[in-house]
Amino acid sequence: MSKTKIAYQGIAGANSHLICTSFYPEMEAINYPAFEDIFDAVTTDKAQYGVLPIENTYAGRVAEIHNLLHDTDLHMVAEHFHPIEHHLVAIKDTEISDITEVYSHPQALMQCRKNLAKFKFTKQPFSNTAAAAQYVAQAGANNKAALCTELAAEIYGLQMVKKNIEDIKDNKTIFVVISKNAATLDPNKGKVMTTLLITVRNIPAAVYKMLSGFATNNINLIKLESYIPGGYSTEAQFFLSFEGHARDRNVQAALEEVGFYSKNVKLLGVYYMDKERYNK
Repeated sequence: MSKTKIAYQGIAGANSHLICTSFYPEMEAINYPAFEDIFDAVTTDKAQYGVLPIENTYAGRVAEIHNLLHDTDLHMVAEHFHPIEHHLVAIKDTEISDITEVYSHPQALMQCRKNLAKFKFTKQPFSNTAAAAQYVAQAGANNKAALCTELAAEIYGLQMVKKNIEDIKDNKTIFVVISKNAATLDPNKGKVMTTLLITVRNIPAAVYKMLSGFATNNINLIKLESYIPGGYSTEAQFFLSFEGHARDRNVQAALEEVGFYSKNVKLLGVYYMDKERYNK
C-alpha cells in the first residue's frame, strides 16, 4: 500500500518540510511551489493532507492563506507551533570572515537584521530559506552563505558557521494542517478549538452583538482578526477561533447569536489545540 501523502510549500529543508518530518514521519512529504498548489493537491487527492503557515509571532498572519481558506471546502484538522531558528550556513571550511553575501527569504533576513548588521553582509533576498541553502551549495563559493534550518544544511551538505542567528529567540510560526475530511476528535484527549470565517452584516454594533453570544455562554475566544476581502470596505470578515467544539450546547447557542448578525458563517475547522496554547 502507498503511504499517506502530506503536501508542503517550498523545497526539502524548508520549515514546512520540517513540520512534516517532525509530526508526520510516517507520511510521504511532497513539495509544491505555491500555497494554492497545496489546496489543489488535497482537493484533487494528490495528497491527503497539506501543511500551511498561518501566523508568525514576528511577522503576523500569512494573508494569502486566509484568502485561500475563504474559497475552499477543505477542513483545518490540526495546528502545530513551530520555533523558527535561522542558522548561518556555508560550504565546508568557510570562516565567518570569508562571507560577504547572505541569501535567504526576506522574512528570515528581516528576523536576523540586527545580528547580520554586526558583520556588514550584503543581504540577498531569495524565494525561501531552503532554496537559498541549495543555491549556496551549488555555487560552491565561500563568500556566500544562507540563513536556513538545520535540516536544510544537512540536506545540502553545508556547515554551520553560526547557529541561531535570529534576533528574537521566541519566534514561532503556527502551522495548520488541511484535509478533505473533518477531524474526528475526543474532547477527553485534549482541548478543542473551532475556527470560523465570518462576514458580518453592515449594521451598527453588529460585531459587538455577534461577540456577545460568546461572553454570555462563557466561551473563551482565542483569536479574533478582521480584514477586508478584495477591498470591499462594507464587508468586513473576521477570522475567529475559540475554545470548544461546534457540537457543545453553549457553542451552539453562541453560534445562533452569531448567525443573527452575520451574512455568512463558514466553519473552517474543529481540531485539537497545540499544547503550547495552554501549558504555560
